[in-house]
Amino acid sequence: MIKAKFYSSFFILHSSLIILSLLLFSCGQTGRQAGDVDTTAIVEDSLCQIKYAKGFQVRTLENGIRLVDIADPQTDEDRMPVSYHFALVPRTLADEQIAAQPLLSAGYTPVHVPVSRTLVMTMLQLSNFTALDALDVVRGITGTKNLFNKEVRARVKDGRIVKIGMEGNFDTELILAAQPEVIFISPFKRGGYEAIKETGITLIPHLGYKELTPLGQAEWVKFVGLFLGKEAEADSIFRGIEDRYESLKLKVNSENIKTLPTVFSGEMHGGNWYAVGGRNSLAQLFRDAGAEYIINDDNTGGVNIEFEQLYAMAADANYWRILNSFPSDFSYEALKASEPRNELFRAFREKKVIYCNMKQTPYYELSPMQPDVLLADLIAIFHPELMSEDYEPTFYRLLK
Repeated sequence: MIKAKFYSSFFILHSSLIILSLLLFSCGQTGRQAGDVDTTAIVEDSLCQIKYAKGFQVRTLENGIRLVDIADPQTDEDRMPVSYHFALVPRTLADEQIAAQPLLSAGYTPVHVPVSRTLVMTMLQLSNFTALDALDVVRGITGTKNLFNKEVRARVKDGRIVKIGMEGNFDTELILAAQPEVIFISPFKRGGYEAIKETGITLIPHLGYKELTPLGQAEWVKFVGLFLGKEAEADSIFRGIEDRYESLKLKVNSENIKTLPTVFSGEMHGGNWYAVGGRNSLAQLFRDAGAEYIINDDNTGGVNIEFEQLYAMAADANYWRILNSFPSDFSYEALKASEPRNELFRAFREKKVIYCNMKQTPYYELSPMQPDVLLADLIAIFHPELMSEDYEPTFYRLLK
């Protein structure tokens, strides 16, 4: 077993970072609230304007240090505490400039940027690095199941990227061998991050998966861009996504559509149906595409409900959205075989099941950074008259 101390020299911070950490007693990952910052030190930074994401905010100091605050966009109680604060210190900043910075308060964990080596835990995180053309920085991932990206698979094969294990069963030895400067995490309670914390590596929570709007999730590319020194690239990428998404939304308004079709989502698994709440990002995507989601509540996540309860809400819904990893070509016959009562739904009878197979489509690799494409696919299904006749869907299409 490789001992953590074998790599101690790697994890010793640069002298300037030590100076900064003395100024910033690091409690950012304990859930404690960071202190206030003198607002006279804050400068306007057009690259750090966050418009849709609710899980992080950025403030830039006059010397270039960026203060990043992260909090749970949903504020539910079944996750580990997620109140984090980081001070992103440019590597070009001189030691004396850092030492002379009295305006930073206690509570911010210092991180030298740009980061050159990191690990990622989810496909959503990986999608940000892919969009930013920053795969050289990724030195480890959790696995390659349903991974389509040929470049990432090649890097795993030749060892440039290592598989570090899954949540709850991480391989600490491989993590240390990858020598990451920081690790982007998805902070579930069962994540098994306590063992990683003992290595001394700074853990950076990426909470894009908890955003309640498609654009809010996509805006986390700016978050990753901050750590990579690719703020301008991230801003440009997101502006393109936003423009395309908003242009599509303009197609879907009361003047262009006569009725709003209804839609539900999911399947029976283990005797229950997992249904996302009315404030979930998927529900928002349906609404933006000109459809009415059958669940109209304030729940942000999802709940397991019985078939009868779901059927009472969705029996007459016009459309049914399904995302799964069926081992072969999915069909209405397969859908009925999995649960005979499925044929009772109107959407089943009228052959209006919206389907995406994750074994055939890189859904989780691409969709977080392509909400505009998801929206276009759904508009083409709900309101085909608003899209060109030769529109070719990327993720969703009606099941044959």
